Amino acid sequence: MARRSRHRLLLLLLHYLVVALDYHKAYGFSASKDNQVVTAIEYQEVILACKYPKKTISSRLEWKKLGHGVSFVYYQQALQGDFKDRAEMIDFSIRIKNVTRNDAGKYRYEVSAPSEQGQNLEEDTLTLEVLVAPAVPSCEVPSSALRGTVVELRCQDKEGNPAPEYTWFKDGIRLLENPRLGSPSANSSYTMNTKSGTLQFNTVSKLDSGEYSCEVRNSAGHRRCPGKRMQVDDLDISGIIAAVVVVALVISVCGLGVCYAQRKGYFSKETSFQKSSSASKATAMSENDFKHTKSLKEVHLCDAPKPQLLHY
Repeated sequence: MARRSRHRLLLLLLHYLVVALDYHKAYGFSASKDNQVVTAIEYQEVILACKYPKKTISSRLEWKKLGHGVSFVYYQQALQGDFKDRAEMIDFSIRIKNVTRNDAGKYRYEVSAPSEQGQNLEEDTLTLEVLVAPAVPSCEVPSSALRGTVVELRCQDKEGNPAPEYTWFKDGIRLLENPRLGSPSANSSYTMNTKSGTLQFNTVSKLDSGEYSCEVRNSAGHRRCPGKRMQVDDLDISGIIAAVVVVALVISVCGLGVCYAQRKGYFSKETSFQKSSSASKATAMSENDFKHTKSLKEVHLCDAPKPQLLHY
């Protein structure tokens, strides 16, 4: 009895397994394949390949671009958006004639087609990476520098993808990343950062005078900025002394001029003139006060009562 019950249980499990497989085939469920990565250089062509067999009349295909929102690339047997003018269909695959950096991202295709077991659905996701060549970098090179000071040259690119590496050239000759491996006669005090694009001289010397240019390079291409000359000079001690002497002479001449003016009495004449002006103003005010007082006395005399004569 125990053996019969075990056999019945096994048969029941096999029956459920067969039913599940038939259901899977009938409704076309399929596991997604490994995510493909497609790499292309900007403004060149790329093919987003669909691994499904050749297209048939009864099959239905959709391509979507995934991101913040899902957008159709191929829907109802027609390319959508700006892909109409720069892409074409090759069976189930899409051929983009001039890919741009905006096309980078994840894409998913869905293919449904009838089969003997029912409607079959297959889908897969792939990632498109667009490589962008660097633009002409902006280079900052000082036109002059003093010997023994710290000088930094800068080079920058904002377009390249992946991030480019930087190389500096002096008079058309590439500078080594490790300056100690270079010529013994060259200055070995510089530090070059190939990631950030800086070239720094800890103690610049006259040997570092020359024309400098910077090159940026990644897997999509390379560009170089025009050369700029940097002149390294010694500190001009004689020029500083001459400037100090000129300033001292100017101050001396101004002092002598002030002394000469005082001796000639230009400042005293001005003071005496101010004093005489003040005295004349005071005299005029005194005269005006005197006239005003006199007129007041006359008015009072006129208004006083006249004495009466007594008759005997």
